Amino acid sequence: MPKAEETTLEIHLPLLKANVDAIRSRLKPNTLFLAVVKAFAYGSAQTEIALFLETLGVDYFAVAYVHEGVRLREAGVSKPILVLHPQPKNFKTLITHRLEPSLYSFRVLKAFLEVAKSQKINQFPIHLKFNTGLNRLGFHEKNSEELVDIFRNNQALKVKSVFSHLAASEDLEEIEFTTTQITRFDWIAKTLANQLGYSVIRHLCNTSGILNFPEAHFDMVRCGIGMYGFGNSELENKHLTPIAVLKTIISQIHLIKSGDSIGYNRGYIADSDKRIATLPIGHADGIGRGFGNGSGTFWINGKPVQTIGNICMDMLMVDITHVHCKEGDEVVIFDAKHTAEKLAFTTNTISYEVITDISQRVRRLIVS
Repeated sequence: MPKAEETTLEIHLPLLKANVDAIRSRLKPNTLFLAVVKAFAYGSAQTEIALFLETLGVDYFAVAYVHEGVRLREAGVSKPILVLHPQPKNFKTLITHRLEPSLYSFRVLKAFLEVAKSQKINQFPIHLKFNTGLNRLGFHEKNSEELVDIFRNNQALKVKSVFSHLAASEDLEEIEFTTTQITRFDWIAKTLANQLGYSVIRHLCNTSGILNFPEAHFDMVRCGIGMYGFGNSELENKHLTPIAVLKTIISQIHLIKSGDSIGYNRGYIADSDKRIATLPIGHADGIGRGFGNGSGTFWINGKPVQTIGNICMDMLMVDITHVHCKEGDEVVIFDAKHTAEKLAFTTNTISYEVITDISQRVRRLIVS
């Protein structure tokens, strides 16, 4: 790859394919693959990622909100798109763009049913979410009979899938809790399908569920973070490669004398003569203030450099006293070796937060 000349997020499609292939190798041949591309495809490039995944033959997509699904449709994505957290005010837009809603409470179910009836729709595909322990969204198992009555008496909607979400599938100390969720979901899905009188797609597993609980793959799995290169454990990370590389450059180098201050609020007072570099990336680009004052480690010419002073909106400073470099040189914020997960660890957060925080003003470069 050419050296960066500005702050750039490289997105490597061959690595995305390799990750999808690695995860699919864990599945039975008839298990459907749902690709989660919410939040700009976990901070990367939503439409480019989704269109590429279509060429790989994924079966379904999932987004969080209706406008994310609309963006995919307008980009030419044709596969079914599940909207995980639709809001009633957007139901007409959802129907217009052939998106499929997750319905998780009687309030949203009845609101969607009213819209579907008003448009004289028949058998519109919907997805029922049940709460099996995450306690975030979802019907309770005791709601099954009332739900079935609604669908028997209304032809506007048809249940396409029944699903739930695991709370701690990455934590092997919580196997008992996860196993209880799996058992509960299995009972709910079987009971509902029997009462409806037709089969539905059953899906429960996220990335960690796919990797740790093969008995819970059911008819379809939902893969998000794994596609982007993170397996939520050192063991599984060995089989996956982060697809994104965040780079920037050195804008200017300063020689700082002992006693000089650096940055806003005089965040750092030099205890010796130092050489520092200013980089054109800051908290408006996704490098939060928590990475300031030595918490963030980046890489210049293969050498680690630490932040110095507070992170600014558009810039940050690093200590390059012991690194041979010059203005214009490339700086790696994270890549496949120095991962976003390792960077996240320095501020007690997770890879999800680091990669989804990358601002949309950062240039994206798709690497085929």
